[in-house]
Amino acid sequence: MAQAQATLHGAISIVNAVATGKGATLGVSLKTSALLETSPGNGVFIESRNKAISSRLINKVIQKVIPKNDLENTKIQISLQSEIPTGYGLKSSSAISSAVALACAKLFRPKWNDSQILLAGVDASIESKVSITGAYDDACGCYYGGFAVTENYKRKIVKLEKCPRNLVVVIFIPRSRKRGNVKNLKNLSPIFEQAWNLARNSDYWNAMILNGMATSTILNSDPKLISDLIENGALGASVSGNGPAIAAISKKENIANIKKVFSNLAGTTIVSEINNKKAEVYEL
Repeated sequence: MAQAQATLHGAISIVNAVATGKGATLGVSLKTSALLETSPGNGVFIESRNKAISSRLINKVIQKVIPKNDLENTKIQISLQSEIPTGYGLKSSSAISSAVALACAKLFRPKWNDSQILLAGVDASIESKVSITGAYDDACGCYYGGFAVTENYKRKIVKLEKCPRNLVVVIFIPRSRKRGNVKNLKNLSPIFEQAWNLARNSDYWNAMILNGMATSTILNSDPKLISDLIENGALGASVSGNGPAIAAISKKENIANIKKVFSNLAGTTIVSEINNKKAEVYEL
């Protein structure tokens, strides 16, 4: 019997990749872990308190990493724990798929590199229809931490950069999960292209604001919220992913002002540290 535990963190969007296939993300300290236990027998057993986690996604990841012969002769038990709210654009499925891939690789594919592990999760996300683009930007943000700027269709990392530690992310989780039609983001492709170019040149906060204005007009959010956040000291603010969560980056002394902007809205606010740490895995 062997055990491996992998830990990753969530991320927020700097630039949404749906319109152009190019995205940028920033790691946050909300944690996800996958504990893998193997024993004689067969079958895959998934244990998670969160019912929203897609077991189809997890099974696909396992099939991509663990060789078929081993799968037929091993009982696989996976226990998942996550602090990332699911279904709000905070990259929970990217964090989970990469954590499962990392834990499986530790025991079954010890020679695999970061890129192989990441792609197992990304391909599984596309095949299980959890993501349209495979969310390579999200996977990199969760796996490497810090800023990640990527070309999703080419599966290419354009830039990885650490974020200053004196900043925090204030995340608003609306009570209503309503979001607009994600496909309509393509109508503003040139704007997203522009935002991505800003991110590629490390002008992350302007990229995020531009992304925030564009996504909020289409995804049922209020663009005025983005400008209110900036007025109250946010360096950058945007809908995260396809929403409906809103994320604002701020210096620690401005947290109270940022929270005040969210205080009239129905929902909850989380304050998270920035995460610059790469994914970790241990054999237990």
